[in-house]
Amino acid sequence: MLDKVIENNRVSIIGEVVSEFTFSHEVFGEGFYIVNVSVNRLSDMVDIIPLMISERLVDVTKDYRGMKMEASGQFRSYNRHEGVKNKLVLSIFVRELEFIEDDCDLPEEQSKSNQIFLDGYICKPPIYRKTPLGREIADILIAVNRPYGKSDYIPCIAWGRNARYASSIEVGGHLQVWGRVQSREYTKKINEEEVEKRVAYEVSVSKIETVEDDD
Repeated sequence: MLDKVIENNRVSIIGEVVSEFTFSHEVFGEGFYIVNVSVNRLSDMVDIIPLMISERLVDVTKDYRGMKMEASGQFRSYNRHEGVKNKLVLSIFVRELEFIEDDCDLPEEQSKSNQIFLDGYICKPPIYRKTPLGREIADILIAVNRPYGKSDYIPCIAWGRNARYASSIEVGGHLQVWGRVQSREYTKKINEEEVEKRVAYEVSVSKIETVEDDD
């Protein structure tokens, strides 16, 4: 049962460590820390992705900035209370990691440097829209089950044909998606004078399929 649940949320990335470790939280005496990793896209852009790592996996007191890391685990979410609102916080929960030599700058290596697979359920109606240039986009929120009755809520963005297809899937629909984890900067209006730069994390979908559940 446990292995089956873990199989429904798999992510692996290769990137360069660009921050020090900062303490996140502790569970049963085990400390968890956040570190940011810069992952190259096939274009010249990069994604800065937060990893949640146990102090038992790596020496969190060391500074690994500039080193290349390969990590695998699950894309996880939790709600952080901010005043009267909840904020969905996303990070890759790392189960395995290793530091590697920086020798994978080839395009085919870059395409393998950020991969995710999710098997879950649509938990709110997809939002379908078109850009001013006519490009089709759909925002999807997928609930992925975790052991012990928990779920992760993962925002996904689909384009073109995938966006059209996703927009037809009803709430509760069972689907599988393949893609990559991406970071996206946006500005949030705080009040009339203030705007704040923030970063959102989501899955950029390259392939999507619905699953027929057995009754």
